[in-house]
Amino acid sequence: MPSPATCPRADLDAQIAAQRAAIAHCEAALWEGGCNEPLLASYQAAWRRLETLIQARGEADRRHGFVLVIPVADSPQHLQTCLASLLDLCRAYGYGGQQEGRWRKVSVLLADDSADANVLAQNRAIARAFAAQGLRIHYFGPAEQAALLDRLAGLDLAPIVGVHARPAFAHKGQAMMRNIAYLKLAAMQAEEAQALGGPLLFYTLDADQSFQVKVATAAGEANVAAVSFLHHLDEIFRRDEVRVLTGKVVGDPPVSPAVMAGNFLEDVIGFLTEMAHTEPGRPYPRHIASTRGSGEAAYHDMANLFGFKAAGDTYRFRCPLAGAPDNAACFADFARRLNSFFHGEHPTRITYYRNDGRSPPPPGGEGPGERAVSTSPARTVYTGNYVFRPEALDQFIPYAPLRLRMSGPTMGRLLKADLGAGFVSANLPMLHRRTLEATGQSEFRPGVVEAADRVDLSGEFDRQFHGDVMLFAMERLTALGYPARALTPAEVTQTLDATRAEMRQRYLEKQQALLARLAHLEALLDDPGHWWNQRAEHAGAVAHFHAFLTNIRRNFGADAPCQRRLDAPGHWEDWRARQAAAILGLPVHREVWAQALAALSPLPLRGRGREVGALDSPPPPGEGPGVREPR
Repeated sequence: MPSPATCPRADLDAQIAAQRAAIAHCEAALWEGGCNEPLLASYQAAWRRLETLIQARGEADRRHGFVLVIPVADSPQHLQTCLASLLDLCRAYGYGGQQEGRWRKVSVLLADDSADANVLAQNRAIARAFAAQGLRIHYFGPAEQAALLDRLAGLDLAPIVGVHARPAFAHKGQAMMRNIAYLKLAAMQAEEAQALGGPLLFYTLDADQSFQVKVATAAGEANVAAVSFLHHLDEIFRRDEVRVLTGKVVGDPPVSPAVMAGNFLEDVIGFLTEMAHTEPGRPYPRHIASTRGSGEAAYHDMANLFGFKAAGDTYRFRCPLAGAPDNAACFADFARRLNSFFHGEHPTRITYYRNDGRSPPPPGGEGPGERAVSTSPARTVYTGNYVFRPEALDQFIPYAPLRLRMSGPTMGRLLKADLGAGFVSANLPMLHRRTLEATGQSEFRPGVVEAADRVDLSGEFDRQFHGDVMLFAMERLTALGYPARALTPAEVTQTLDATRAEMRQRYLEKQQALLARLAHLEALLDDPGHWWNQRAEHAGAVAHFHAFLTNIRRNFGADAPCQRRLDAPGHWEDWRARQAAAILGLPVHREVWAQALAALSPLPLRGRGREVGALDSPPPPGEGPGVREPR
């Protein structure tokens, strides 16, 4: 009896459904009991097999296309690493496949905020190099940014993008740079939708991040490309209600040393106490890396303000030296890393990825959300890792010219008020590395001034404190109905004053606790009975400890410039006036922003209760893929 006829499309659909189920089971095995790294290659191959089956259909691929927005400021090494990780992600998981050697569903808008002419040239060269390897890259340099804003000269965009000296037009800060890049997204979205062959998602990240996750392993830790970010995001955004999604970061913390010094001193005390009870020549105890504290902001001195339980225990230093190093070697290695703290690294409280244990999907079909990463309501935006639909371009980063830290959490409170269930969080963190391994320093970090062994955090400390004031004032203002409800100047200033007074008291309490730890630590370090003070070979490491403690006292002591600035006459009054003006002006700023989008966008954008749209000038003839110089 002859076999029944089969439909090739139906057969492919069945294979695709089976492959999706295989991926889910492979993922479960990959994360069973932790990260089983030997299974990673098979897991990645399973995704590539899925892509082969999808392409075999011979139909238009209407999955989402991604435009990745990467601001960069004088950090070419970070940029190189970031783009390399994106290319590795494409090769490992194959999302969207390739056409004529170029990844079909991925595009990059490289927003260069560098000031150094040599670095600008380096960044262009890096963009060309990755374009030659298959990435579609649009280079958006200072001259192109200024030209774009010149097209909008009739609109007062200064409260959103700032005012910047020409011709340099550099170091505008991440928030203002992103807002300018979002205007460019509005102008280029029609062309990108056509080029990427599907609905768009805009994905903004920082140049010091990678498409990897940091995991705890039996050997210590590893950075692995174990998450298929683009596949998961495509599945999540098939749910119509999702407009903005934020991920988080693993690795180095996303906050300032201004709010990490207290718990780090506690860990340094723990380290020296442990060392004092050992012998320098004995092996340093190895412990399996733990995910303790990951996801609970254990690095933050005021984690309780964000709904997390304050970490009560100290965290051990995980010595990364190869082999079986002795205590003296790890003592010296820790000492060398101490200065990296002032550049945003936390040597003891590292955040690790935890897989959320998704279940395999039911058999059959490939409907939306069938095996998507779960989401939860969000209240904080990680500006270095969030994704949004083109319709959400109306949500610029608010109050950007204030240059405050905590701009993402502040924006998140507004998104929560504006979007409700449309603003979600997902377990899709990126690897964050503040510093370069070779130097232990960041390539470029505004607000941190370093000369020889002296570090001055005054600028960053000021931005952190007033960013905290803005954030927690915003929680109170949104509870009053802001931004939908117009507030009176008195409501805003009174809220700012009350929040500032409470935050100043918290900072003073943390400072007193920190100074007590500092005195304890200095006594531990200088005790002549401890082995590191008894032999000249340890003098270099001890000097690193002393330099670190001197800088801690310089920045957090009773007479530190950071502290004096906060209480200087007129300082708060100036900040309050600027913050209040920004808060009260937001409704007008949003109207101006909508006009800017309308002037730039060739497609209708669903704004706040209306449609806006206008035609952009067509691209010049002959402009092909690769590195583009946007107009």
